[in-house]
Amino acid sequence: MSLLTILEKTVSPDKAELETAQQFLEQAAQQNLPELLKQLSDVLKHGSNSPVARMQAGIQLKNALYSKDMAIRLQYQQRWMAFPEELRAYVKRNVLETLGSESMRPSTAAQCVAYIACTELPQGTWPEMMPILTSNVTNPASTEMVKEASLEAVGYICQDIDPNILQTQSNEILTAIVNGMKKEEPSNHVRLAATTALLNSLEFTKANFDIESERHFIMQVVCEATQSTDSKVRVAALQCLVKIMSLYYQYMEHYMGPALFAITLEAMKSSTDEVALQGIEFWSTVCDEEVDLAIEAAEAQEQGRPPERTSRFYAKGALQYLVSILTQTLAKQEEFDDDDEWNPCKAAGVCLMLMATCCEDDIVQYILPFVTEHIKNPNWRYRDAAVMAFGSILEGPNSDTLKPIVESAMSTLLDLLKDSCVVVRDTAAWTVGRICEILPEAVINDHYLNPLLHAMVEGLNAEPRVAANVCWAFSSLAESALESAEVPDDQTEPETYCLSTYFEPIVQKLLETTDRADGNQHNLRSAAYEALMEMVKNSPKDCYLTVQKTTMVILERLQHVLQMEGHIQSTSDRVQLNDLQSLLCATLQSVLRKVSSEDAPQISDAIMGALLHMLSTSSGKAGGVQEDALLAVSTLIEVLGENFLKYIEAFKPFFFAGLRNFEEYQVCLAAVGLMGDMCRALGLKIMPYCDETMVILLENLGNDLVHRSVKPQILSVFGDVALALGPEFKKYLEVVMNTLMQATQATVDRSSFDMIDYLNELREGCLEAYTGIIQGLKGDANQISADVALVQPHVQHIMKFIEIIARDDESGDAVVGASCGLIGDLCAAFGSAMLPLVDNDVFANLLNKGRRSKTPKVKTLATWATREIRKMKNISS
Repeated sequence: MSLLTILEKTVSPDKAELETAQQFLEQAAQQNLPELLKQLSDVLKHGSNSPVARMQAGIQLKNALYSKDMAIRLQYQQRWMAFPEELRAYVKRNVLETLGSESMRPSTAAQCVAYIACTELPQGTWPEMMPILTSNVTNPASTEMVKEASLEAVGYICQDIDPNILQTQSNEILTAIVNGMKKEEPSNHVRLAATTALLNSLEFTKANFDIESERHFIMQVVCEATQSTDSKVRVAALQCLVKIMSLYYQYMEHYMGPALFAITLEAMKSSTDEVALQGIEFWSTVCDEEVDLAIEAAEAQEQGRPPERTSRFYAKGALQYLVSILTQTLAKQEEFDDDDEWNPCKAAGVCLMLMATCCEDDIVQYILPFVTEHIKNPNWRYRDAAVMAFGSILEGPNSDTLKPIVESAMSTLLDLLKDSCVVVRDTAAWTVGRICEILPEAVINDHYLNPLLHAMVEGLNAEPRVAANVCWAFSSLAESALESAEVPDDQTEPETYCLSTYFEPIVQKLLETTDRADGNQHNLRSAAYEALMEMVKNSPKDCYLTVQKTTMVILERLQHVLQMEGHIQSTSDRVQLNDLQSLLCATLQSVLRKVSSEDAPQISDAIMGALLHMLSTSSGKAGGVQEDALLAVSTLIEVLGENFLKYIEAFKPFFFAGLRNFEEYQVCLAAVGLMGDMCRALGLKIMPYCDETMVILLENLGNDLVHRSVKPQILSVFGDVALALGPEFKKYLEVVMNTLMQATQATVDRSSFDMIDYLNELREGCLEAYTGIIQGLKGDANQISADVALVQPHVQHIMKFIEIIARDDESGDAVVGASCGLIGDLCAAFGSAMLPLVDNDVFANLLNKGRRSKTPKVKTLATWATREIRKMKNISS
């Protein structure tokens, strides 16, 4: 069979033909992938081949170049670059020459061009590609299809490539894009491809936005495109405005009054959902930006400097016009709405919440008339919109402004929990939850608490969507109730609180709710367990008897679920069973934390038995269940302390399996955390288990397949092991110090916030390891052990590491605190020998930064370290 025939069979309805075609392509790829790619590019190029064969050739070619999985994509890119130069040139020439010759949309050749470009451009190869694409667009002789496919390719490249790589070509790219977007362009297909390309290229056009004349031209073309009669072009242009507002807020004043305000308000009123959504999204973005600017302004004022950027208060200026449209949009909901479907009604609710946060008290005067007018409207859509509008503005305005308004609305809201329409009941339950979370003082009082609790308990019988929101309200109320309770000066938790008399019936009702037959709808079961956990976690002393009973109920349920293990038939039943086991483990953690240290040993055998049973079953091999079981063991260790030792032999195989399960990194993280817990609980008694643990931890650090979030935690655990073992840690010292030396030299891509966060985590892990090692080897504070001298050769490197942190403006608060603490530990361990190393401006500034921190722990560590240095200075003088 020829390749053409095979490609046509890849879309065959006949299963056997389809499988044969797939096997043929897989074998051809294994035997000679370069030759296959060459032939596929030939099929794609030749217009005489059938559209199906050409499209499938393009898809097969694309799939050999690209994967959504980053690790596989990297392998594909390395494989492509290893192919002979002449083969790569042949395929590249074919895919470029294919642009504009396909009859199907979107162009598969455009995708192939983009994926090859994203591989080659970062390597400095294929420099002629972008000039060819831009020339295709600007050349008057180019056909509609050539322009469209070339712009699609540009769009795909801009979407996937590091913006810095295209920086030098931004003018040519932008010229081509704007050429395709102009209102004079007769083809809407070309305009859409150009507008999408602009959307994807906005990050690297900063230099163009900085120049007024170029900015005016770009904004003119985008604003004109928002008036297109083609809704797809219009939506893409509005998306551009949303992104421009996010990236270039400081330049928008010139355009807001004359153009953007009218364009976006008109879009918000559109009967086309996609258009209306972008209009609303524009103002949500404005609010986001202005909230950030308000935070920046407050920080600048605190530090006695002018802010770098200032707010133009667009949201406040437009408030009365926007609220009018948004509240009307709230009334366009569907009775049987799909939870996952994003529509203008939901977007309007989110936008109102953002506006309340941004505009604070100013929004209340515009929302209240709508609420008052429609809260009892015979049309359920308007009743629901009124409740939604009210719930949306609870966060932002001053609580003193809102409290009397909420109090006067409570009886109406409680009535609406029994409304004839389920949508209204659902929104009323959500609003009650918001009140319990944001303005609890309005309901935690003699007047409203009793009717509220009765209405909420009754609400747990309602439809799953309503009951789930009531569960969330209980979660919020539990936390607020504990916060409002009085705690005696000599105690850490209150004797009683406002929910004490209702506690047992609420817990009982929540337990019943977790058992509802329809509990898997709208996450009701999960929400009920979550509420149960919050009730237990936030309970005072006089509710302890109910906590004890609940612990036994959860344990019985866990044992019952484990007995069902062998009877599971279907995949959906297995998923539900796994979810239930995870929920029970999480609830078990919550109740265990409240169990007294006297009672814990009486139930620990049964709990540990159930958890070991769970870990040994097929459910226990599922990542989520394994992680939750390990986290429950972690809580048990916290509660039992040294008494956990009797379980360690039985638990050991599951612990090591968790450490080795780096494919499911959350499981690995939980196991690493467990090692820290065991070190703290067992001290030197953990020693027999350390050799194997340390080997696995060091292997994980050196393994590139281990998720990066695990590695800082492993480094930190080295500190826990050192603290537990004290002088016995010496056997691991050299290998751990060498590992830490490598980790302290890590660098990351500074343009990525995620990578900066990761660097801070990695550094914090190193600092915690050093701290644990020094404290562990130093021994008793009164009698410094000679073993600490083993760290002496590394002190110079450690101080150099802290200096790098001190000079880094992006060092996080936790890293600053850990650095200050480590300086203090080094001074306490090595005394006046440290003075020449620490007595300079760099460390003085670091300690000063720590002392000014708003985090109490950081402040304490910095103050202590400063005192240690002062002590040394006094001794030496």
